[in-house]
Amino acid sequence: MIKLVLKLAVAALIANAAWRIGSSYVAFYKFKDAVTEEAQFGGDKSADQLRERLSGLAQQYDLPIDTDAVTITQGNQHTRIAGSYTRSIEVFPGYKYPWAFAWDVETINFSKIQPFTPK
Repeated sequence: MIKLVLKLAVAALIANAAWRIGSSYVAFYKFKDAVTEEAQFGGDKSADQLRERLSGLAQQYDLPIDTDAVTITQGNQHTRIAGSYTRSIEVFPGYKYPWAFAWDVETINFSKIQPFTPK
């Protein structure tokens, strides 16, 4: 009986850790997807406007991102946005582990592409 209780307790701890880590990764990938969309369709925006939008996205997904540390490079028809953050995840009750997340998105700006007109 004690073996069963210990096995169930270990299984519950593993499930709890998987849920917390998985939830953090889901929020990260949703944020990264939104950043990719902003990079693709925000070609007419300045770097400061993109930073402001990233700050809003970070708040939306509850991520601890310092937008001043985000690198935004805009070229003629491409945008590159790179950054990282560290989130403290409570893997086991009472034990928090600093987990690092990083992204580097480079896209073509669809807003600046002109339609093809035959001559």
